[in-house]
Amino acid sequence: MEPLKVSFLTRSADKTRELGMSLGRLLRPADFVALLGDLGAGKTEFARGLAQGAGVPPEEVASPTFALIHRYQGRIPLVHADLFRLAGDDELYGTGYFELRDSGEAAVIVEWADLIPSAIAEDAVQVRLASGRDPEERRLSVTSTGAVSGARLAEWRRAASAFLASAPSGAEEEKG
Repeated sequence: MEPLKVSFLTRSADKTRELGMSLGRLLRPADFVALLGDLGAGKTEFARGLAQGAGVPPEEVASPTFALIHRYQGRIPLVHADLFRLAGDDELYGTGYFELRDSGEAAVIVEWADLIPSAIAEDAVQVRLASGRDPEERRLSVTSTGAVSGARLAEWRRAASAFLASAPSGAEEEKG
């Protein structure tokens, strides 16, 4: 299956979280979401929305920067990892991350996934967040890398049509 690419636009932290919630409502065990982007781009806000959409109470969701990995139970089991403080593969192996990722028992969300490329599952929804023109604006460029992630991204695109970015008429979407 060819990768699917979609762009979304949010105009506030609340809307970024809301967009994450719309994907979180669709997540299933074994789904993998890689969050990419610079410091302050909105990865943690988006991850909070994802967790909330997956049925995790908002007060339970914390940034895993210092704990590295949090496990939550909502509508489905959810693993939330943050790789910012890790130096590479060797440190990541010691956390038990790969066993959690590959078990298929939980959906997995990883912030700073691009810092350790081997952390990204082969079939993943990759969300690159970037600042927009206004201080609160965020552009999310999303790509699928396999059949499952492609189906999830297509489903999400339909569910989150109000956030589609481009000219006033619709989505920036391309295959390949």
